[in-house]
Amino acid sequence: MGLSSLRIALVTLLAVFLSTLWMSVNRDLRSVIETVARLGGDEFIIILPELSPDKKRAADLAEKVTEKILEALNQDYKLDGNSHHSSASIGVCLFGTESITTEDLMKQADLAMYKSKSAGRNAISFYDPEMQSSVLKRTALEKDLRNAIEQQQFTLQYQPQVDINGRITGAEALLRWLCPGRGAVSPREFIPLAEETRLIIPVGEWVLETACAQLAVWAKRADMSHLKIAINVSPIQFAKADFVEQVLSTVKNTGIKPDRLKLEHTESHLLHNIEDIISKMQVLGDAGISFSLDDFGTGYSSLSYLKRLPLWQLKIDKSFVRDILTEPNDAEIAKTIVALANSLGLEVIAEGVETDSQQASLAKLGCYHYQGYLFSRSLPIKEFDAWCHEWSGNKMVKQESAQQLLI
Repeated sequence: MGLSSLRIALVTLLAVFLSTLWMSVNRDLRSVIETVARLGGDEFIIILPELSPDKKRAADLAEKVTEKILEALNQDYKLDGNSHHSSASIGVCLFGTESITTEDLMKQADLAMYKSKSAGRNAISFYDPEMQSSVLKRTALEKDLRNAIEQQQFTLQYQPQVDINGRITGAEALLRWLCPGRGAVSPREFIPLAEETRLIIPVGEWVLETACAQLAVWAKRADMSHLKIAINVSPIQFAKADFVEQVLSTVKNTGIKPDRLKLEHTESHLLHNIEDIISKMQVLGDAGISFSLDDFGTGYSSLSYLKRLPLWQLKIDKSFVRDILTEPNDAEIAKTIVALANSLGLEVIAEGVETDSQQASLAKLGCYHYQGYLFSRSLPIKEFDAWCHEWSGNKMVKQESAQQLLI
């Protein structure tokens, strides 16, 4: 790391002032990270051990630390009554198990630092071209994500949930992002970034408000007023102190029946702050809002905690449904989940149902609620409404199929 504009100070300031500057810089660096050493001149070295074995993750973590350093040093320093502005140019070099000499490592970091200087100073550069590209892509995606929130580029699509009698019971609301410059961005790409940057909080608030507003519309239609909407809730969103109040306020403001809203959690959500989770779920559950445990069977939730959670539904993960006809272990896991749900008095639903044979196998195991491409993909609201109308028109056929499944 090199301090920009400092060589001017070397000429114009006395040694005692420079000593004061070094101490001030060192203090500000140590406010961000403890392992700091001055190499000489205007250069410092910082070592961040054990970031992550995954290179991309390590690069992201290093970027976060260096951004804090830039912020800490981008200021005016008072030297004997005179103000001198300083900024930093930072070069980052990642290293792990590969063999590399200290000299080569220093050269790589130095090259990256001078790349930051040539880019206009007060910047961060990675020596590894692949990592540099990854960080730049992440930064660009985060910028677009912030714009998406401000410009309301998100939409919700709805995937139907159907029972064994062919009756539509509700839908899962799935977030979609159509970016003007990127096109359709996969949730697998932007949701992890939204959670890492905490942008998932405003995004989640929008999802909640939009889903409740749609329930209010359906409430005015006799053929759709019974439908539930399930929305996914991030652990970050759920951990907010005012989350319960926010949900209850949204339900009240939209005038919907609380039992039409279903909040979905994943098993991994239960690994932290379980007592806080249970407390909030109980308050929301008492108000009539239901909970579904998503991707059940893929995580490590404790059964002792599971029985304490005010759940309404367990969802069999699609990874077990996909090979339920060919993999005995998957069929056995699905059977166990159904038995567990029954023992706890919970409804069970299977996601990723794509064939009649999969549905028939699940029905024999005692699973009578389904979601998947066998019925429909996720649809924009107008298409979902049209699908519901068409599906209801074929209800007699669906009931005959149900009778065959139960035989």
